[in-house]
Amino acid sequence: MSIADNKKAFHDYFIEERYEAGMALEGWEVKSIRAGRVQLKEAYVIVRGGEIFLFGAHISPLTAASTHIKPDPVRDRKLLLHADEISKLIGKVERAGYTLVPLNLHYSKGRIKCEIGLAKGKKQYDKRDAEKKRDWQREQSQLLKQNRR
Repeated sequence: MSIADNKKAFHDYFIEERYEAGMALEGWEVKSIRAGRVQLKEAYVIVRGGEIFLFGAHISPLTAASTHIKPDPVRDRKLLLHADEISKLIGKVERAGYTLVPLNLHYSKGRIKCEIGLAKGKKQYDKRDAEKKRDWQREQSQLLKQNRR
């Protein structure tokens, strides 16, 4: 079950591989995510010190958050992967043209997971081409619906 999607990632990148990562979250963050108060639009994934972190994901704190905690909505959050997956991702990211982008947040067996994608950036003409294909598919389905009537 999806919590939040990053539609902008599919517009800006070709997604080549997908990985499911756990997240190191605080209690107030879990409550806010379960309430649906999360955005991945400006988020990105970075490799630092042999670990992978999620930056820029905005998790709005609930108004009933604890009084003794100062919630930071855009703090960096550690992503949890197996060591061999991390080393593989680091090797591919260090090559030219590859980047890591968060694709969505979802539940898996009651836990909150972040799906990240190994991606290559799209050029402007690739984006226009994808938009033309999407428009043609939409137009084609409308024509088929009209013919059925």
